[in-house]
Amino acid sequence: MLQLRPNCECCDTDLPPDARNARICSFECTFCEACASERLGGVCPNCGGELVRRPIRPAGKLINNPASTERVLKPQGCTEAT
Repeated sequence: MLQLRPNCECCDTDLPPDARNARICSFECTFCEACASERLGGVCPNCGGELVRRPIRPAGKLINNPASTERVLKPQGCTEAT
């Protein structure tokens, strides 16, 4: 089950479970749409995988399957995609 991490690893923008601007890779590294496209070129800086739109978990399912509250942030920021 997806963790639904609460923030962008690059800029720390909040990404609630219903955020349509959340992007993830197959390892669930999480970024906002702006960082994913403008800074990273759609490629995860951690694993090199494709960044795609994160699915939205229905609100009723969040009761028994809550989103993660653990914030992941790269203290050095994200590198530009090359």
